[in-house]
Amino acid sequence: MARPNDEVEALLQEYADLLAITGGDAFKARAYEKAARAVAGCHDDVSRMEIRQLREIPGVGKSIADKIWEYFEHGSVQAIEEVRAKIPAGVRQLITIPTLGPKKAAVLYHDLGIASIEELLDAIHHERLRDIKGFGPKTEQNILHGVELMQQSRGRVLLDVAMGVAEEIVTALSTVTGCRRCTYAGSLRRFKETVGDVDVLAAAEDSGPIMAAFRELPFVAEVIASGETKTSLRTTKGLQVDLRVVRPAAWGAALQYFTGAKAHNIRTREIAVHARLKLSEYGLFDVETGDLVVSETEEDVYRRLGLPWIPPTLREDRGEIEAALAGELPELVRESDLRGDLHTHTDLTDGVAPLEEMVAAAAARGYAYYAITDHAPNLYMQRMSDDKMLAQRDQVRALDRAHRGMRLLHGTELNIDADGGVDWPEEFLAGFDLCVASVHSLFNQSRDEVTRRLVRACENPYVNIIGHPSARLIGRRPPLEADYDEVFRACARTGTALEINSFPDRIDLRDEHILWAKKYGVKFAIDSDSHAVPHLAAIRFGVGTAQRGWLTAEDVINTWPLTRLRTFLRKGRKR
Repeated sequence: MARPNDEVEALLQEYADLLAITGGDAFKARAYEKAARAVAGCHDDVSRMEIRQLREIPGVGKSIADKIWEYFEHGSVQAIEEVRAKIPAGVRQLITIPTLGPKKAAVLYHDLGIASIEELLDAIHHERLRDIKGFGPKTEQNILHGVELMQQSRGRVLLDVAMGVAEEIVTALSTVTGCRRCTYAGSLRRFKETVGDVDVLAAAEDSGPIMAAFRELPFVAEVIASGETKTSLRTTKGLQVDLRVVRPAAWGAALQYFTGAKAHNIRTREIAVHARLKLSEYGLFDVETGDLVVSETEEDVYRRLGLPWIPPTLREDRGEIEAALAGELPELVRESDLRGDLHTHTDLTDGVAPLEEMVAAAAARGYAYYAITDHAPNLYMQRMSDDKMLAQRDQVRALDRAHRGMRLLHGTELNIDADGGVDWPEEFLAGFDLCVASVHSLFNQSRDEVTRRLVRACENPYVNIIGHPSARLIGRRPPLEADYDEVFRACARTGTALEINSFPDRIDLRDEHILWAKKYGVKFAIDSDSHAVPHLAAIRFGVGTAQRGWLTAEDVINTWPLTRLRTFLRKGRKR
């Protein structure tokens, strides 16, 4: 269930892609891409804005504002429908394939007449793509992998989308008379990066009013099944939501049962069996007498099994049971532990909010420090220059401590080139408080090339953080192929942190990589990669992912006091 702003973002991005396919003005396509980001980052609901207000959104001019207004007035935009009509639906579907993109889709359509995914797969099978410039065996492999990714992601949504739906439902049901407790459970409570369906749990003596309120929510498209204890429905955006209502006395057992991954729950039931107990969603029972032992809280259930309460994000059967039995569960990093955000953007490059707004919003979150890291010049479409960056540095210094005493760090997001080099010579880099370095291009290098590329970036004395290290986009671009053992060793050796990028379509590093890197002693930075004020709040998803990777506050550099952080950022070099 997307916000109106998200709907418009998708619409404008689609128009930009369609312009690229039809050979439209590249500048115009980029303008719509920027407008899409601006609308997504806007605080206010664009469906409630007047034309005048729409035009005040950065990057949204008269023509785009008119299209947004038309969309909410008529449900469609004539100009976009006209472009859609020029292109078969199958071609429009091609641009949804990760690794393909609008330009390659346009070539396939115009040169080979490919107008569907099925025709594309057939062309690859018969090696027809190899006759086109820029399409070789490696491109074929990437496209096939992209199709596989797309098929795997069908029916699943990103974490932030599922969370938005779940929180709206929990808020609505919590106000129903008789509802004693309500929350989301399942993979969402474990902060999995994608969610197949949403599980909501409520406690009440009478389930009827809650079930009725659930069925009558405004975004319900279909009630799949409904009973006294469980109702399943599908939202207008196609997401299935399952609501279970239990008696308040069974709350803890139900929450434990419906939160853990299947493997975790099997382990806890095995422990119960060995203790001559039976564990279910209704409680923990004595096998011989059938008497209820405990059920009211999760803590009670785990305690009776001889375990401390296990945080939901660890309930995957990846060693948490053994750690709990040994008294070695980590004290996981929390969002409240974060003292700052070390990767953010402004409208100087591809952000949509000015520096002052981003700084004020960060201060309102209670941060002790905050870094501005706009893009460097090798990402040429951002049109960065030395003079622009130095002028921003003056602005940052002037705003330092201006908001609740929050300290500002002036940084940049560098581009890791094909050989591991970065923008700007060392004498210019020395003027930054910190540098994030990320891969933004050439994603199809060999495993050895990518490994050397990342290791060399780590060895740069001015690179402090590797941003979104695998460069993946969930469901759209696969992670870089690299020898990550070698990369993680380089990070630990050089004192380079790895980013946990909180942006929901990245979540990069993912939990498995975090667990892997932690074994080498690598430090991490949990960042929002914000391009607009609302993005700052997405850092919660990075924290949840860090917890899934068993990280403590000590593992995360932006939980440290500023003096300790500055020492780390010096990376052993003299200043």
